[in-house]
Amino acid sequence: MRTAVIVFPGVNCEHDVVEVVRSLGGDADLVWHRETDLSDFDGVILPGGFAHGDALRTGAIARFSPAMAEVTRMAARGAPVLGICNGWQVLCETGLIPGAHIPNRDLSFICRFVDVEVVDTASILTRNAEVGQRLRIPLNSYEGNWVDPSGEGRVVLRYVDDPNGSQDRAAAVSDAGGNVVGVMPHPERASDPLLGSGDGLVLIESFLHSLIPA
Repeated sequence: MRTAVIVFPGVNCEHDVVEVVRSLGGDADLVWHRETDLSDFDGVILPGGFAHGDALRTGAIARFSPAMAEVTRMAARGAPVLGICNGWQVLCETGLIPGAHIPNRDLSFICRFVDVEVVDTASILTRNAEVGQRLRIPLNSYEGNWVDPSGEGRVVLRYVDDPNGSQDRAAAVSDAGGNVVGVMPHPERASDPLLGSGDGLVLIESFLHSLIPA
C-alpha cells in the first residue's frame, strides 16, 4: 500500500511526513503537484507549509494544481485523503472538506503544543484511537480558525482549550464518509518523545491502517 505525499511549491513538512510513514512500516513517496496520475497510490497526504506561498489566501492556488483533480477522484472512490495544517486548508478550498479557514481569533501565529481530544473514531485519522483519548500535538498556524456555516463538517478531534477560535473547537474535521480528513495540529511532529510527544503516532497509524481494505 503506497501513500502519495503531494509537494506544492512552498510546503515544508513533506519530508517529516514521509519519515514518519516509513518509520511505521508504510510506503510513502513525494509527488510533485503537477502529477496527473496517482493510480499507483492507495492514499494521499497533503502536508503542511505554505502552498504557493499562501498567495491570495491559503490553499486558493493549490486547489488548481493538476494533482488535486486526481486527489478528488481518489476521495470520491473512498481512498484515504489526509490534509495536515496547510493541507487541510487546501482540502477546504477544493471542496473536499466543508468550511473555510480564517485568521486565528487573536490575529497571531500559534506555535506551541496543544491538547486535543478524540470525539469521533469513524474516520481515517482516528480509527485506532479511543473516544475521550487526549493527545498532545504541536500547532503551527496563523489561519487555523475553521468556520463552517453549512454545519456539514464532522469534528473528529477537538481542542481541550480554545487556542484559535475554531468552530466547535475543531482541531480535525472529516467529510461525511470519514475518508477525507483535515487536521490543523501536526501529528508528524509528535512522532517521538524526543520531539516532545509521541501522541501523533496513533493518528498516522490510523491513516495507514485505513489503506488496507477491511
